[in-house]
Amino acid sequence: MEEEELEVNLPLEDYSDDDIKTLDWQEHIRRRPGMYIGKLGDGSSPDDGIYVLLKEVLDNSIDEYMMGFGKTIEVKIENGEVSVRDHGRGVPLGKVKDVSSRMNTGAKYDSKAFKKSVGLNGVGIKAVNALSSYFKIQAFRDKQTAIVEYSKAIVTSESQIIPTEEGNGTSVEFIPDKTVFGEYLYQDEYVESLLKNYSYLNTGLTIVYNGKKFHSKNGLADLLNENMTSDPLYPIIHLKDTDIEVVITHTNQYGEEYYSFVNGQHTTQGGTHQSAFRETVGRVIKEYYNKNFDYADIRSGIVAAISIKVEEPVFESQTKTKLGSKDMGPGGPSVQKFIGDFIKKELDNFLHKDSETSDSLLRKILESEKERKAIAGVTKLARERAKKANLHNKKLRDCRLHYNDTKGNNLDDTSIFITEGDSASGSITKSRDPNLQAVFSLRGKPLNSFGLTKKIVYENEEFNLLQAALNIEDGLDGLRYNKVIIATDADTDGMHIRLLLLTFFLQFFPDLIKKNHVYILQTPLFRVRNKKETIYCYTEEERIAAIGKLGANPEITRFKGLGEISPDEFKHFIGKDIRLDKVTMKKEDLVKEMLNFYMGKNTPERQVFIIDNLIPVED
Repeated sequence: MEEEELEVNLPLEDYSDDDIKTLDWQEHIRRRPGMYIGKLGDGSSPDDGIYVLLKEVLDNSIDEYMMGFGKTIEVKIENGEVSVRDHGRGVPLGKVKDVSSRMNTGAKYDSKAFKKSVGLNGVGIKAVNALSSYFKIQAFRDKQTAIVEYSKAIVTSESQIIPTEEGNGTSVEFIPDKTVFGEYLYQDEYVESLLKNYSYLNTGLTIVYNGKKFHSKNGLADLLNENMTSDPLYPIIHLKDTDIEVVITHTNQYGEEYYSFVNGQHTTQGGTHQSAFRETVGRVIKEYYNKNFDYADIRSGIVAAISIKVEEPVFESQTKTKLGSKDMGPGGPSVQKFIGDFIKKELDNFLHKDSETSDSLLRKILESEKERKAIAGVTKLARERAKKANLHNKKLRDCRLHYNDTKGNNLDDTSIFITEGDSASGSITKSRDPNLQAVFSLRGKPLNSFGLTKKIVYENEEFNLLQAALNIEDGLDGLRYNKVIIATDADTDGMHIRLLLLTFFLQFFPDLIKKNHVYILQTPLFRVRNKKETIYCYTEEERIAAIGKLGANPEITRFKGLGEISPDEFKHFIGKDIRLDKVTMKKEDLVKEMLNFYMGKNTPERQVFIIDNLIPVED
């Protein structure tokens, strides 16, 4: 029946030879950039495409360093123009054009030359070329050089092989195409984070970014020290061998925190190596103490990192954020066995040799066990309550797709808005995208959880239901929404609710913030309009500019709360033009001290801070 209907709806004459098209490689990349670099973006997020372009160029330079050539890489970014200069062997001069504009061309098919490569086999730098309005590659070899310049992967200039005084290496310059990326901006914090990771994974390498040097002597131990926002309970355990490096410690924070890498690629979504590492560490520690500890108690508060090198790695997406490889390479052991054997031998040996560390670790496990058992009854009751509530949870208006789904498009756009009050929740619910955007409604101000134990997460119905909605009780692996967006009014009450929610996340789920999942929704303060045009303004400066643009006596409305914004208007603020402030944490943001300052009892220091930072608000 269905086939007959299709024949009626799609007559054969509408499907002819003219409908079959073969795109040039560069045109295919430009039409389908997501297949090659993930999402586009304007640089406001660390996984935006402009950073992937930089990474693809850097990966080739890193591969040279890993092969033993060139100890310094210079990176410059100015006014959107990027240049990367390495001091490796340099691309063979007769192949400069081929490696930058001929698909499936590269040295990395030969696993002897690039055994454990980071870059894409013959695709990466071509994608950069195709998505750049200007692209220049210059190779230096044995006092000779060759240059090719492009625009959108079409050659605009090509030199002969000519003499040079410069040392060996390769230089790449490119300007991401604004017709593809729009008005983008490279943000130093994201570029520097990327370069720091490269330096941690390649001890001895120096990367110079706009004059600033990044260099690591202690590898992943430096990475952990840079990212920890709670004091370690014992010195970092640092274990290394060919093709593997791991670091492990514990803190008094809740949850688990892992950083994982494959061939230098930061696998932000984990994968087979991170899962094997997590499981093996728990098992080896349990066997070392020869006690029937619960794995949750062993891993509670763990902060760890793993880097492995795999031949011909298989990733679950083009942007390589999750490893799918089961084996270390053709004919090699499984990832599980390789990591398992290493951890079993090295971690067990370390704990036997270092009694101070093993004693500290034991105390941490026993404390976690004590707390878990103390709230076991409450936890069971709360889970049952949350399970029942989820069937008819009035607080949660769910969406159809979720971040932890195995299949689906745009899962990175899955969001949950945490709102306060029926009017605000109603406006967002009516204007949201029901496929990707969920709404969780708070009833008044949440509890101040500062200084409380995890028992409160289960005892407090609101926190328990929020935890269940996010699906983060057992870690971030099951997280249902990529973006957890706090959407409160821009008044003092709204700011207080925002602080209370951030306190909850920082206390019990700090990894949610560290992995860049928590955001604050920006909403307009003013609407300025005349009969022809409406402008929404997020700042006083934007309001003044709007008045200047619209001319004499426009109508000006100040929004005092989200509930005042109609659903028809709200869809503009949570759609493609959504403005979000990411909640981030840096090394200096020690959670305990920061929460004590903001959420603890009033102190003279806080009173002075508030007085010094008072800003007069005009009506």
